[in-house]
Amino acid sequence: MTSRRVLKAAEAIREVVSMAILTDLHDPRIEGVTVTFVEVSPDMRVAKVHVSVMGDEAAQKLCLMGLQSSAGYLQQKVSKRIDTRYTPVIRFELDMGVKKSIAIAKMLGDVLPEEESSNSDNTHDLGEDPLPEVD
Repeated sequence: MTSRRVLKAAEAIREVVSMAILTDLHDPRIEGVTVTFVEVSPDMRVAKVHVSVMGDEAAQKLCLMGLQSSAGYLQQKVSKRIDTRYTPVIRFELDMGVKKSIAIAKMLGDVLPEEESSNSDNTHDLGEDPLPEVD
């Protein structure tokens, strides 16, 4: 079980890193990045920053390289925000959860319109108006 202190540090790191990526980093490799969540080790020496990157696999790898090269600058920003004995070493990991949820939504979208069209046909057969008129 993670302590409250570690959870608060993870949230602070997420806020600092995401704002710094949006406002301070001007690396052309870093585009379309969303910080999804941060995992901090119990001794608070390592912080895994999970990011979602839009684009193909080559763009994702390029963006991760850009983020890793700016990790020192981001650690400096984190050290100013949280007051701990050790500043966590920031490591970036690709979070595929957003991409997987988009793929699942697309699959469901391919399946569900067939059901909706069959349901709307059934309502017309019953003589019901799906949208009642408002006076």
